[in-house]
Amino acid sequence: MADMPSQFWAGWIVVITVTSFLALVWLIVDIYRDGDLGGEVKDELWDETLREGARPAPVWWFWFILALMAVSVVYVMLYPGLGAYRGALRWSLGGQITERFADYETQFGARRRRILELSFAELAHDEETMRSAWRVFNNHCTSCHGRDAGGQAQQFPDLSDASWQWGGSEVQLSETIRAGRQAAMPAWQASIGEQGVRRLADYVLALAAGDDGSAAQAEGAGLFQQFCTACHGADGSGNPVLGAPALNDAVWLYGGSRADVMRSIAMGRNGVMPTFGGRLDETQIRLVAAWLSAGAKVPDER
Repeated sequence: MADMPSQFWAGWIVVITVTSFLALVWLIVDIYRDGDLGGEVKDELWDETLREGARPAPVWWFWFILALMAVSVVYVMLYPGLGAYRGALRWSLGGQITERFADYETQFGARRRRILELSFAELAHDEETMRSAWRVFNNHCTSCHGRDAGGQAQQFPDLSDASWQWGGSEVQLSETIRAGRQAAMPAWQASIGEQGVRRLADYVLALAAGDDGSAAQAEGAGLFQQFCTACHGADGSGNPVLGAPALNDAVWLYGGSRADVMRSIAMGRNGVMPTFGGRLDETQIRLVAAWLSAGAKVPDER
């Protein structure tokens, strides 16, 4: 976007500004100039207490307004205000922003580039870097995942543990933050019926508890092999490529009660992690990923 308007709009801005200014000058002078009041002025009384006067406003108002107008003239001479005229000082908001970015790059550029070169393990040993990482997380992620990254509302996952639905490597964590994720757990009630949902939920809970080999779980095991292994694996260990979580542990995003598991199976789940690639730059993304990889420890800000 250009700093200054096009020639067409610049001309109209000049005309409107100058015309309005001259009209204001004429109005102020006309109000305060000496002259005949046009005959006798009636002593009008409005609404019992509001009386019409015949005297003009105080003269100091005139000089005050005139001084403000003089300041306005000086302003449009020094700064942009008349169409495409940039002013004697050549100031622009775009130029100010560019200058601030240049100052920021001079002060922090080398350190930011170094963050992109260091491994997560090396970044985790730098306390100041981890404090900076947590500040980025606090500004952009706490509304969903909580200040301590512990998740909340059985909707947003705990990011402080070692369980990663989409993988916990440097590349996978950074990609999750940068591009976002869209999970898709289909609803199975129409396919397996209400009784099938109960049997499958019982099997999944037994799988998580390490007790999935009993005869009572045979029907649920068959349903699991038929409907669930393609995403979650035959042993329920999950598949980070598909975003299919492990079912053979005690980590439950949407709740681990029998009712919660049954609802997940019957109705499905569709979690969404928004993309932050347009909000955070690569250095900030790497900082947050490194902080999460290091255990998401909230630093002491005192």
